[in-house]
Amino acid sequence: MSGLLTTQVIPWGVAVVAVVVLAVVLIKNRKPSGAIDDAVLEAVYLMSKAPLELREGLDQAVADKVTTRLLQLLKCIAVGITDGEGTLLSWDGEANDHYVDLVDTIGTAIRKHRREVVSHDKMPCNHRGTCRMRTAVIVPLIVEGKTDAVLIVVGRTRGKRIVHMADAVARFVGTQLEAARLEETKHQLHQAEIKALRAQISPHFVYNALNTISSLIRTDPEEARELLQDFADFTRYCFRTEGTFTTLSDELRNIDRYLTIESARYGGRLNVRLKIAPEVQSVVVPFLLIQPLVENAVKHGIANKPGGGTVTVTAQDYGTEAEISVEDDGVGMDPELLDGMRDSRSSAHIGLTGINRRMSQVFGNKYSLMVETAPGAGMKVTMRVPKFVRGVRPDMLKFAADVPAQPARRNGSTARSALPTSTPKAG
Repeated sequence: MSGLLTTQVIPWGVAVVAVVVLAVVLIKNRKPSGAIDDAVLEAVYLMSKAPLELREGLDQAVADKVTTRLLQLLKCIAVGITDGEGTLLSWDGEANDHYVDLVDTIGTAIRKHRREVVSHDKMPCNHRGTCRMRTAVIVPLIVEGKTDAVLIVVGRTRGKRIVHMADAVARFVGTQLEAARLEETKHQLHQAEIKALRAQISPHFVYNALNTISSLIRTDPEEARELLQDFADFTRYCFRTEGTFTTLSDELRNIDRYLTIESARYGGRLNVRLKIAPEVQSVVVPFLLIQPLVENAVKHGIANKPGGGTVTVTAQDYGTEAEISVEDDGVGMDPELLDGMRDSRSSAHIGLTGINRRMSQVFGNKYSLMVETAPGAGMKVTMRVPKFVRGVRPDMLKFAADVPAQPARRNGSTARSALPTSTPKAG
């Protein structure tokens, strides 16, 4: 299937170039010896810690760390950082009494989105004989067209060198702030997509599930009780409020609950096969990534086929990746119609574009859904996900430990493989 959406990539190369430029500025006019290598190594070492500090955005605690690190790096008189409104977040070094004298210039830099340079000769000073300040360079850090912060570098010399140093550092810090903003935007997008997926959980499924359970209360109360527990665990998992990622084991366990409920509703018309390799159960996947595919297989593949059919969910080891497929032997569809349905967000067909987009955002553009279908031949949707995902932090991962694992059950003619089931290893 074509049509992968690409995501914006922050130019990390710009950050690397900024560090190199900064190192060149620092070693300018030094003796061409080991001091050059030392300066480069020191610049790279000190600035390599900044991305981790700035990843969550800029506040007073982060600003304190950054100003201390920049003061060590630049070996200047002082370094200060304000927020986008000009309120001081941190100042490290000497000449802090001159911050008041710079407030108006900081406001000008924010308003005009440009660097300002202030000479000490033009400022009032009560320590004219002992004050080591000679120049203050004020650089607004602009992210998405707005000033996100302001960097203040106070130097002991005049001239272009201190200005070049401030510009190089500002480019680097600005890039990190831009990356932090992108990270927050991606997180908000993931949350919005999860909310949309929750909203797409069919009200008809809820109604039909409760109706099925109600009809079994008198004839088979034990089965009704177990189905009610499955339904409660299913909804609790889908509507949890924490975590944008989960394990493949938890995701498939919830799919097992969904299929158990649907099997009870359709009776002998819906058969289910789950084939899960134990070695891929701990693989991390985006929350509710696979559920829509299974729901599509039931609603649009099997439900419309006279006599019903089988839904098969497979997860197997594929080297450095896990391969997951959802297959049904239902009515299928014309492959040419896929392009038209890729962008569908209606309740008639949960769009595949959203799943493709989430995969490319999390795993990279080379990961996409593979769809095989034909009229009367069912449909098979396959995805591969890497076993290890760079950038997935522990706070993003919420295991469904509060939902007790229920053993898979055999309902009527439903063929169900209990989780986990060992499958032949690929390759």
